Amino acid sequence: MSNKTIKLQFNDAQTHMVGDGFRVANYIPGPKNFSQETSPFFLLDYNAPHNFPPTKHRKGVGEHPHRGFETVTVVFDGHLEHRDSSGGGGTIGAGDVQWMTAASGVIHDEFQTQEFSETGGMQHMMQIWVNLPAKYKMSTPKYQSITDAQIAHHNIDDKGSFVRVIAGDFKGTKGAASTFTPVDMYDIRLVKDGEVSFDLPAGHNTMLLVTKGNVVVNGTSKATFKDFILFKNDGETITVKADEDSSVFIMSGEPLNEPIAAYGPFVMNTKEEIMQAIDDFNSGKFGSIK
Repeated sequence: MSNKTIKLQFNDAQTHMVGDGFRVANYIPGPKNFSQETSPFFLLDYNAPHNFPPTKHRKGVGEHPHRGFETVTVVFDGHLEHRDSSGGGGTIGAGDVQWMTAASGVIHDEFQTQEFSETGGMQHMMQIWVNLPAKYKMSTPKYQSITDAQIAHHNIDDKGSFVRVIAGDFKGTKGAASTFTPVDMYDIRLVKDGEVSFDLPAGHNTMLLVTKGNVVVNGTSKATFKDFILFKNDGETITVKADEDSSVFIMSGEPLNEPIAAYGPFVMNTKEEIMQAIDDFNSGKFGSIK
């Protein structure tokens, strides 16, 4: 098998606040305005480590709707609470993943927990929007709460390097998340000089984000903290070696190859479907948080 070729590498995603509780850099669609090149991943917001001071005010994002896709929130540090109109919800802490399928429509909110708000501390997380194919966009919403303990580990070496397999398959270790289309998500943790090599389908759109440290990709390309890499649709193999204790996040999926129509919190296939989503939300068809 041959190596995947790097198509693009950058570290200039602008930081902004989402609500008052998430300080994120937007990589997808981001400064390069990706769409089909990253399908099925429609959005990637990365909240790099940020220290929030103590406050009695719970920070986050209030009630808002979604339709047509899934939100995946990966928490490395911090504590969040989620509620949605389909009845899903709960607390997610360090190491946990929240996989919410908005599909036909939900209203939800996301806040730091009261305890975290009052004590303050480091928040480090990301949110990914996974687009749904047309035939599943109006399916029933669902919620997957995946705790750190439920995420399978694949040990790379005997020095402490390992892979947390969130979705898909890593060398026979399967992720806990249920997905509508083929998707792989790996949280790779490497000690200094640790190295891992793995294969992903050539036709899948594949991305890498460095969430800690410095690494060398495929033997030649250096990538530092907050670097984002998009691979070409060629080859299968990716090799990552750590120059220091490092972490990288891998996203790979089969492209949907369908039209995209998006407006704010709605991701559909046509403008008419967007207008219908707005009408349905305004008429109360998304339900309410109880």
